Amino acid sequence: MSILRRANYSFWKDAGLPIMLGGDRLRRHVRRRLRKRKPPAWAGPPIECGEKLRSIMSTHYLLAKHAAGAMPVAWVTSGSPVELLRAFGIYTVYPENHGAVCGARKVGVEMSAPAERAGFSPDLCSYARIDIGLAHGAQSPVGRLPRPDLLLCCTNICQTVLYWYKQLAWHYKIPLLLFDTPFISGSLEEHTIQYMAGQMRELIQPLERISGRTFDETRFKEVVERAKRTSLLWGEVLNTVRARPAPMSVFDAFVHMAPVVSLRGLRVAEEYYETLLDELRERVKRGDGALRQERHRLLWDNIAVWFKLGEFSRLFAESGALFVAATYTNAWAETAHLFDSSNPFESAAGAYGLVILNRDLDHRYELMKKMIRDYSIDGVVMHSTRSCKPYSVGQYGLSKRFVDKLGIKCLVIEADTTDPRNYAEGPTRTRIEAFLESLD
Repeated sequence: MSILRRANYSFWKDAGLPIMLGGDRLRRHVRRRLRKRKPPAWAGPPIECGEKLRSIMSTHYLLAKHAAGAMPVAWVTSGSPVELLRAFGIYTVYPENHGAVCGARKVGVEMSAPAERAGFSPDLCSYARIDIGLAHGAQSPVGRLPRPDLLLCCTNICQTVLYWYKQLAWHYKIPLLLFDTPFISGSLEEHTIQYMAGQMRELIQPLERISGRTFDETRFKEVVERAKRTSLLWGEVLNTVRARPAPMSVFDAFVHMAPVVSLRGLRVAEEYYETLLDELRERVKRGDGALRQERHRLLWDNIAVWFKLGEFSRLFAESGALFVAATYTNAWAETAHLFDSSNPFESAAGAYGLVILNRDLDHRYELMKKMIRDYSIDGVVMHSTRSCKPYSVGQYGLSKRFVDKLGIKCLVIEADTTDPRNYAEGPTRTRIEAFLESLD
């Protein structure tokens, strides 16, 4: 790695970015004062940590641009054992998180266009199309991502990621490292744990070669412990929403989950959730809710409809309906307790192997049933997304079980994570309005 590149990275990290972000905060403050927008009548006080989150994630993406050449850069899938990469000082970027940002900025179709022109089907996961589109010249709303030196793919979320990352490896002519997690039906058996732990150990040699560093197990254990604390803190953040009124909504959580996804294992993420948790606990004490009048509490299943995040938030909130739990946000806390720094490889294998998408529908039903009880849920909304078939499969059957066995009202809406071409505005709004009326 270039000495000049490392010096450039250090400059931006220590001096350039703080100055740039300080100016950005000042400009936004002035704009807000000039606009003097009043919050919606239904909204409670805003979460103050939002400004800190913006600074953290802006820093992450801006530093990523200067990381290339200064240190090895890895693109990783969201369910990958990133702790191992951090032990080698590798800068990690999550294309799925970047895809969510593109969806929220409503440029999913624009970002996917180069991939579709290159022959990739519009039926392919829109996160994958955005990422492949970026490789084929699409312009990201957060600027360019750093060119990767390696790819790390884990199959615990789906098999699509493997073929997606194979395409990236061919395009960039870089190594692809695979962490394969067998699908878990029932309990996790010892031979499966050893199979996964063995793969993690086998990753050490290529990571030493790519990074130029010798594996430091003490450092790895420290990162594992920090990742565990960060994920447990995120779980505590989600637990505050059991209060009534809930101090934040799932739509807030979709945004505030960014550090546990992208920066897990780093001190900055741990510190952020300590701050956010303190704020939410204070809101609970004061009785400050996400809504001024909370009438119905809902559970969201699947990834967000990123391009409709604000509109859905308003539509449900205007009826006094608040999403207080989600299987998606819960996924980053569900298995955190399994991490054990004294046994890092086997414990990480269990934590990554037992995520919700790598388990059977009976587990998902029991998990959601527990969330319905713990969060005092009145209704369930399931997003059947064209982009994530493994997450969407079985939703209609699960919906029927909730109605028949628990008497919980359910709604299944069909859409996509980032592609509005797979969303029908009129019929979807009609179904949502009918569902909300049924809760009264």
